[in-house]
Amino acid sequence: MKNRLPDSVIPFSFANGIREHVKLGPKISETVKGKLSLGVRIVQGGGVQKVFKQIFRVEEGEKLLKASQCYLSTTAGPIAGLLFISTEKVAFCSERSLTFSSPNGGFVRTPYKVVIPMEKIKRVAQSKNVDKPSQKYIEIVTVDHFDFWFMGFVNYEKAFKYLQQAISQNY
Repeated sequence: MKNRLPDSVIPFSFANGIREHVKLGPKISETVKGKLSLGVRIVQGGGVQKVFKQIFRVEEGEKLLKASQCYLSTTAGPIAGLLFISTEKVAFCSERSLTFSSPNGGFVRTPYKVVIPMEKIKRVAQSKNVDKPSQKYIEIVTVDHFDFWFMGFVNYEKAFKYLQQAISQNY
């Protein structure tokens, strides 16, 4: 028989994850609107697996292991989206399109995407805010010395577990 946490602990951990996730958004109303639009996109797209295949090029035999709502830390601030962990890559897509200026002087709206092939990942580390231990981060460092910080997970432990599993299968 497996050891498991008492049922009273699990809802607190999940609720704490949701609270940390929502707090990172600019305004609660904007965060809720983003989550609703993301939910609609997943339902209309036929589920998380199909959305993953629509957004990113998927190799033959590649399997999606986990999709987690989180934020990608950028110099402009955190960007809400989905982190996809597959057997071949770690990929992030913002839940809302961002506006960028185009070379012709206009503006272009496009989702913010990051793709990190498993073979390019040098290391993955857990981190937390010393002043606020409930704020946990996952850092991914690539072999070419880029680092990506993901935070605000609804279920941080599960996301990290799947990330470790995917990386260990590729070594």
